[in-house]
Amino acid sequence: MSEEKAKMPNSKKRAAEDPAPAKKTKKRKSKHAVEDENLDAELGLNTLFAKMDSQLLADYHVQKLARFGTDLSPVELSDLALSAASIKDTTSWQKTRSLENLPSFLEEFAEHPESLSRAQKKNGMPHTIVVAGAGLRAADLTRALRKFSGKDSLVAKLFAKHMKVEEQVTLLKNKKIGVGVGTPARLMELIDNGSLSLDKLQRLVVDASHIDQKKRGVMDMKDTVMPLARFLARKEFKDRYGDEKKPLDLLFY
Repeated sequence: MSEEKAKMPNSKKRAAEDPAPAKKTKKRKSKHAVEDENLDAELGLNTLFAKMDSQLLADYHVQKLARFGTDLSPVELSDLALSAASIKDTTSWQKTRSLENLPSFLEEFAEHPESLSRAQKKNGMPHTIVVAGAGLRAADLTRALRKFSGKDSLVAKLFAKHMKVEEQVTLLKNKKIGVGVGTPARLMELIDNGSLSLDKLQRLVVDASHIDQKKRGVMDMKDTVMPLARFLARKEFKDRYGDEKKPLDLLFY
């Protein structure tokens, strides 16, 4: 030990021997970390959608368009945006947004809940369309809504998974449909070819809260959010969102 060091008080010796502790930097939570707090992997749900009112949902939708629609012009993005007035506020509903609770969610926001089990006299004319991001999920939703299916009111599978469009065209022409469950691309094809009628449609329901094993929902991937946005922004729908004479409810489940 050097002579100078030997003359130091013990406290100064320790300070000289031990390097100063590194300053702790306060970690900032990233935007994605905040979003992750709302993801319930066990239930397979993004609980954020249950907390967002109409304005927050409209803003969230615009954020997703900006993130995934980078190949679109500002005008094109604006055409796909939804106003807060277009979206029905469902924050009053406090149950978990799981598959088994979907029927009671629809009943809660239907003016006449008993009408959910009835269909129009004309074939292929649903009162409700439920939109999912993928065929397998749409199949699960169809099973969850079986309580509304009967002899004269079918809950129809309107997605591409294992089903040809020709089969669905035949189904819609020959059956009374109360609820249609499908994916955006197939639904648009059935609308465009005239087999799926929107004349008596009362509500569109987006399966938004569901997340897969990678914690991704319909609003989290370009391949699902952009087709969904184009579907929801169709003129037939936009003209009726918030219309008092012929209203069309848009609900995010």
